[in-house]
Amino acid sequence: MGRMQGFGTTIFAEMSALAVRTGAINLGQGFPDEDGPAGVLAAAVASIEGGGNQYPPGPGLPVLRRAVAEQRRERYGLDYDPDTEVLVTVGATEAIASAVLALTENGDEVIAFEPFYDSYAATIALSGAVLRPVTLRPSGGRFTFDPGELRAAVTPRTRAILVNTPHNPCGTVFTGEELAEIAALCVEHDLVAITDEVYEYLTFDDAVHRPLAAFEGMRERTVSISSAGKTFSVTGWKTGWVCAPARYVDAVRTVKQFLTYVGSGPWQEAVAHGLAHELDWVEALRKTLQSKRDRLMTGLEAAGFTVLRPQGTYFVQADISGLGHTDGLTLARALPELAGVVCVPTQVFYADPSRGARYVRFAFCKKDEVIDEAVARLRRL
Repeated sequence: MGRMQGFGTTIFAEMSALAVRTGAINLGQGFPDEDGPAGVLAAAVASIEGGGNQYPPGPGLPVLRRAVAEQRRERYGLDYDPDTEVLVTVGATEAIASAVLALTENGDEVIAFEPFYDSYAATIALSGAVLRPVTLRPSGGRFTFDPGELRAAVTPRTRAILVNTPHNPCGTVFTGEELAEIAALCVEHDLVAITDEVYEYLTFDDAVHRPLAAFEGMRERTVSISSAGKTFSVTGWKTGWVCAPARYVDAVRTVKQFLTYVGSGPWQEAVAHGLAHELDWVEALRKTLQSKRDRLMTGLEAAGFTVLRPQGTYFVQADISGLGHTDGLTLARALPELAGVVCVPTQVFYADPSRGARYVRFAFCKKDEVIDEAVARLRRL
C-alpha cells in the first residue's frame, strides 16, 4: 500500500459512475460514441470466427508488428525491425507502465509535463522513482512549457522524461522547436525519452505531429508508444505498441510478460488491417473531430467558459473562473445536478492540484446532437 497511498479510484471511473447515477451527459471520459471503420470491425469478427482465439506470440502477432513498423517508416521515416524493435501491448497504458518499470530504478527521477494522464504518476510511484513535474501554462492561446523550467528540473538522478504529444488533457501539439529543446536536453544528459503518441493522427488546423524519435540523437534513446484505440475509435480493444531499440524492447517485454502476458489476438489482426487499409477513414475522423471541437468550443464560450483552442486529441480545456468558480473538482462533482453534464476536473492531473484548479476538461468525441444538448444544458450556469 505504501507506494500507492494517495492513488484511489481514477477520476474517470468516478465521473463516469456519476454520469450513470444522475443520467447526465458524459463529456468526461474520452471515448467516442460511434464505432470505428467497418473493415476493422469485420476483420476482428473474421479472426474470431477463423479460430484466432488462443494466445498470440508474446511480442504480438507478426502481422501487426510488421504493420506498425511500416506505419512508422511511411509516416515518419523511422525504421524499426518488426522482429526485435516492435512490441504489442495491452493498450498504451500498459506500454507506459512497462517502460517506466523496466527502465527506472528506485530513487531515479522521471520528468513529466503536467497536467499529465493520471497513470503517469501512479506508474512512477510503483517503480519507486520520483516524479519531477514541469508545468504547461497557457501562452498565445495554447499550453506550453518554459525551457528554463524544463532544464532546471534535471538533476544527477534524472533517468527519463515522459513526453505526451498530442497532449492529453491540454490538446497541445508540441512544435518542432519545443521538441528540439527536449531532444537536446535528453542528449546532453543521457536521458531516456518515453513518448505517448496515442493521438498522433488526431491533430487540427495546421498542427502536425512529429515523433521525438525523429530528432537528432533520439532514435537510439526513445521508447515510442502508440495505440489503436483513439485512431480507430476502438478504445475498448486496448491494443497498443512500443517501438524502440532492441535493448529497450527486451527490457519492456520482460516486465510486460508478467503483467498481462499477451493481448487479444483478434484485435491485433484487426488493427493490422486498419493500419494497412483504413487510414482514409482515420483522416475523415480527424476532420469530423475538428468540426466537433469547434462546435463544443462555441457552445462553451456561449455558456460563459473561457476556452483554449486544442490542436489535437479529444479534449477542450475550459477556464471556470469567468463563471465565478474557483475549484474545478467541486464544480465537476456538482455539475450533473446543476446542468446535467459531466466533465473532468483538470486539477487531478497535477502534482499540486492548486495549479489546475481553474480548469475542467470536456470531451468532444461525441455525436453532434449530444454536444448540442450538453451545451444547451450548460447554459443554465
